[in-house]
Amino acid sequence: MAIDAIRFISASGQSYDFEDYRKSLETNAPPLVVAAFHTLGEAESWLKNHPNPPQSAYVLVSGKYYRVIYSRELSLRKLRPSPHTLEYYLEEMTRDGLPPPVATFHSHEEAVTWLNSQPEPPSHAFIMVSGVYHLAVYHHKVNLRSIYALPKAVKAD
Repeated sequence: MAIDAIRFISASGQSYDFEDYRKSLETNAPPLVVAAFHTLGEAESWLKNHPNPPQSAYVLVSGKYYRVIYSRELSLRKLRPSPHTLEYYLEEMTRDGLPPPVATFHSHEEAVTWLNSQPEPPSHAFIMVSGVYHLAVYHHKVNLRSIYALPKAVKAD
């Protein structure tokens, strides 16, 4: 079965996607997303009209994770909110404490300007905005740079 999976990846032209996936695992990057939308309506329209949607993948809607649910056999296409996806990732990343921030900003706007000015943005980096930890993320598959406030459950030591 493993050989069949390798052959499928090669035959379907997904070798680079698989390589990117492996890199994201090695660098502890945030959960991968396959698409990003401003509104839920846009995301639902994309899913409805997609000729071959992913069976199970994450998309971002207004910066929030949603799970794509697709079953060809059942003709089922749904988007389900996945509000704890980023939270679980952050808990895992900070299990041994928060690392020092790579940059500190007085405002969210300053942080966004910094992130957008990075020629090669980090897959993820902890930053401080107005004294509060945030995670700066580059979602490479959709070329999206985002800043997420850490949940209150994640505390600095």
